[in-house]
Formats: sequence, C-alpha cells, structure tokens
Amino acid sequence: MKTCDQFDSLSPIDYRYEDEEVVKHLSENGFTRHKLLVELALVKALHRRGICSEIAVQEVKTACSQVTTEEVYEEEERIRHDIRALVNCVRAKVSENTKPYVHMTATSYDIIDTANAARYGSVILDVLVPSLIKLEEALIIIVLREAETVQIGRTHGQHAVPITFGFALAGYVSRLGGSIEVLKVLAAELPGKFSGAVGAYNASSLFFDDPEGFEAEVLAELGLTPAEHSTQIVPPEALMRLFCEITITAGILANLSRDMRNLQRTEIGEVGEEFEAAQVGSSTMPQKRNPINFENAESCWKIVVPRIVTVFMDQISEHQRDLTNSASARTYGEVIAYVVFMTKRLTRTMKKLTVNRANLERNLAIQKGLVVAEPLYIILAAQGHPDAHEKVRTLTLTAQEHDISLQAVIDNDSEMRTYVRMMTPRQRRILSNSSLYTGIAAKKAKAIAEKWKQKFGL
Repeated sequence: MKTCDQFDSLSPIDYRYEDEEVVKHLSENGFTRHKLLVELALVKALHRRGICSEIAVQEVKTACSQVTTEEVYEEEERIRHDIRALVNCVRAKVSENTKPYVHMTATSYDIIDTANAARYGSVILDVLVPSLIKLEEALIIIVLREAETVQIGRTHGQHAVPITFGFALAGYVSRLGGSIEVLKVLAAELPGKFSGAVGAYNASSLFFDDPEGFEAEVLAELGLTPAEHSTQIVPPEALMRLFCEITITAGILANLSRDMRNLQRTEIGEVGEEFEAAQVGSSTMPQKRNPINFENAESCWKIVVPRIVTVFMDQISEHQRDLTNSASARTYGEVIAYVVFMTKRLTRTMKKLTVNRANLERNLAIQKGLVVAEPLYIILAAQGHPDAHEKVRTLTLTAQEHDISLQAVIDNDSEMRTYVRMMTPRQRRILSNSSLYTGIAAKKAKAIAEKWKQKFGL
C-alpha cells in the first residue's frame, strides 16, 4: 500500500478530527484485527469440537498476530477478494496440517458482519459512552453550581419567563443521559453470525448435529450472540437502531452547542468559551472572540445527520445478499469518529465555560418587568377578573409605549389597585421582583443532576 503524509488524506478525520481511541477500533487496521479475531474464534471452537488440535489453535493465534493489513491488501490486489486474501495471509503462516482449519465452514460475511458487531459494539462501549459520561459529568457540575442562578427563559428567541441557568442545562443532562443508556443497550445487543453462505448452516451441518450451537460457541469467544435468523449477512436492523441513536445523540450535542453559541452573542453575553492568550478570533478584527468550539461541534453534526440515510438505504439486500452495501457500509465508522470528536471537544469547552452573572441580571431586567405578565394575568384570573389576559396585555402595551416598568403601570392603574390589595405578600413580591418567579427550576435542576450523577457513579 502507498504510504503518504497525513495532509495528503482526503477525509478531514484523518488530519483534523482523528481520535486515537476510535482509530484503534475503526481504522482499516482495526477492522483487520477484528476479522482475525473471528478467524481465531472459529479455530478455537473447532478445537473444542475435536476437529483440530491445540497446536492448530496456537499456530493460527500466532499467525493472526503477525498478519498486517498491508499484506492483506497486497494479496487482495492479486486475487480480487478481500476475505480470501485475509485467509490466504493466515494460511501462509501456519503448517500444512493446520491450513485446512483456517476459515473452515465460514463464508466471508460470517467474518465481516461478526467483526463489525464486535468492533462497533466495543467502540461504543469503550470509547463513545465513556466520553459522553465525561461530558455528562461536566454538565452536572455546572447544573449544581448554577441551579439557582436566575436566567430569562426564551421561546421563539424572545424573552418568556425566568428559569435558572442550571435548569436550562439540566435538560441536556437528562436528554444526554437517556441516550447514553440506550447506546449501552443497543451496542451490547449487536448480533453476529456463523451460519454460512445463505444462513442455513449448510457447511457447518456437514460436521455438526447442532450447527446453531457451534455458531453460538464461535460468537461467545467474541462476547457476541447469534442473530435469530440470518442470510449471508446479519439482519441490518440492530446496527441501524444503534446508528439512529448515535445520530440522536449528535443532535443533542448540536442543540447544546447552538444554545451555548447563542448565549455568547455580543448583545446577550451570558456565557463565554475560554479564550487562550494567543488565540485569534478573526484575521481582520482583532477584538473578535468567536464561539468556535460550539460552532465546530454543530458543523460536525451536519456531517453526521445525512449519513443515516446511507445506513437506511443499506437495509435492503436482495434475496440472501447482494453487494450494494459493500462500499457504503465502509463509511459507517466515520459517523462514530465525528460524534466522539464532538463529545470530547464539548467536554473540554464546558469544563471551562464562564457564566456572566451581571449579564444574566441585565438581560432579565431588560424588559423592565414585562416578564411577570404571565403571573399577573394568572393571579387576576384567579381573583375573578372577567378578562384578565386582555387587561394585562394592555398594561404591557402601555409600559412599552412609555418605556416604563410594568410595575409602574400597575401602580398607576386605578382598576388594578383593588386586585393588588387582594394579592398575597408572596404574589406581590413576585410582581415586583421577576427573579423570584422561577417555579421549581432550581429544585428540578438539582434533582436531575443528582439522579444522573448517581446513575453513572460520578
């Protein structure tokens, strides 16, 4: 194979977004290693069944540790078949007595689909999930710290009613926690197969009365279980469900990124990314401090989302198998690589996120008390006002027209004096201080943070 400088690569993953942990599992070298593990598992199962000797197992084990992806590709160039090339490379390193047992009863996709189940399961459970839990931990720390930090809530980009910043992030703790739980289950359930060329155990039934039992033995070596029914390939739905959840997870990360990026807008300024001493925000505007980490994460999400279409299109395979997914399925690992990158970058960023309490207070007050229009309307309705919503709407219009506080308008409205006198002290305090109108935001934020903190042992 031709070796090249990393900057000769076409994919940004290779020179910009590469993650060493993901590479270990999902690179072509990683794929070769997993396929060799399947070949070795086969020989171990054959030995247990009395078909081959312990010596054969040891020879295949040693051979598999020596086979390189480069030599497999060189052999494939010669014979034009990827798995037979792998088999030939193993056979070339064992004795004549052992050669018959390499790949015995197997078809190519017994090896490929089982290797894929093993490597996708392991990269999710060993790399993506732990990375997501670290991000979850970073979010939980902020939630608990800022559980009572009042923030204006926003709907449609407009000021709504107050919440707390911790409550806002608690939503992401909950959403992300849910996806982590689902990913763990789906990754652990990826099935393998060892049922032969059309899934009917034709080859293995020549030797075993219980070919399904033999299949289970081979897969157990890899920590996998068989699909209930397979053709030449494993049914695609289990992997599809996993990649759907990976895509959902990426969307949660993108949503978090969008919110944090918008809160950094100059006119909002409620949070800020760490900006290193030598960091440059613009090639022409020296004052710029751009939210590049959140922007970059959302940009990666745009790469991830369309890829699910390819996964869905690969669901269809004619009869017992065709080859229309052979190229497209090779790209699946890139999705995981991007999501791991997003996760780790967001973790670093959230750990150093600054919260500007002065700007939070300023933004809460910017509408001069109009955000208490909701409690005012509800209190008036409860007191029996015949048209409470319309009354409060006209009061807010007056406040906006004269650029004065809603409280001042209430104080100057003769009709309102009667209703104000009927209010409880707490209700009057809320109308004069909008930061008190946060419902159970702080309590809810803490409860969610503590729940997921306990669940993940953080």
